[in-house]
Amino acid sequence: MSVLVATAVRTTRRRRTARITVVTAALTALVFALFVVTMMVGSFRLTAAEVVGTLLGVLDDPSLDFVVLGLRLPTAATGLAVGLALGASGTVFQHLLRNPLASPDFVGISSGAGLAAVGGIVFLQVGGIAIAGLALGGAIAAALLMYVLAWRDGVSGYRFILIGIGVAAFFEGLIAFVLSRAQLFEARQAMHWLTGSVGQAGPTELRLLLGALVVLLPLAMLLQRQLRMLELGDDAARGLGVPTELARACLLATAVILLALAVAAAGPIVFVALVAGPIANRLLGPATGGIVPAALVGAAVLLTSDLVAVHLLPTPLPTGVVTGAVGAPYLLWLLATTNRQGTGG
Repeated sequence: MSVLVATAVRTTRRRRTARITVVTAALTALVFALFVVTMMVGSFRLTAAEVVGTLLGVLDDPSLDFVVLGLRLPTAATGLAVGLALGASGTVFQHLLRNPLASPDFVGISSGAGLAAVGGIVFLQVGGIAIAGLALGGAIAAALLMYVLAWRDGVSGYRFILIGIGVAAFFEGLIAFVLSRAQLFEARQAMHWLTGSVGQAGPTELRLLLGALVVLLPLAMLLQRQLRMLELGDDAARGLGVPTELARACLLATAVILLALAVAAAGPIVFVALVAGPIANRLLGPATGGIVPAALVGAAVLLTSDLVAVHLLPTPLPTGVVTGAVGAPYLLWLLATTNRQGTGG
């Protein structure tokens, strides 16, 4: 009997590993294709061979270098990096707090970044890297505030979510107050930033985000085993040798920094962090909770949304308009299904 059980366990693990590998490879190919297409379209159309050849340095054409490397690569790289960061951050939050609605969009972190950035635009008349720095500081400060308020001999998922929703509502009220104090051009600039767009990132913000992804995405993958243990509950995780509060703090810090740098680069683009994890879980089937697949889904969603917002609508719009239009119906569906299944709290 024990041999049969061991064989069944090994077979299940092999199937899960195979499915994760296939899904991750397919998502990587999709994201790369969207990354290339983002640099192909525009007033000056290019072929995929021209884009890839220019990126690899195979083609020696100054005009192609200018269009691909100078004009389109920064926007495409921002969309890729922001999508990866939002997807990874969102799925860490959802699995750590054991709730599909536990998106950074709704627990006050994006609102904290928005309040700091809008305050800088209206009261300090700053722009560029200063706005990104304020947004980064606001997101981290909001996360620390919620962690302190949610601490009661540890941090429970529902307490953190409820406090986060309250903090988000408070920050949104303050944002409305700050906008009411703004001049017309300041309010327009602030609203454009709050909508979110991958085209507004500067080179410094992009480099910071790319550097953070190189460090924090592998770190999140290393912490994924602890994340799976924490999903079983604190008592079970402690029984398996996981230092629960340290692991939870490290996971939250990783997710918050990724989110904060993404918001600093592109503004608070809504719903990408919410939808990336559940979509990845549907693709993975029994092997749910993969951080890399969720990050790749986030990148695919954001690159697709930016293509639609800039090239397929009659008037180019910020990326956040499209993600909001797609994400709102999904949120309603998620609320209805989680309520029906008894998993929505």
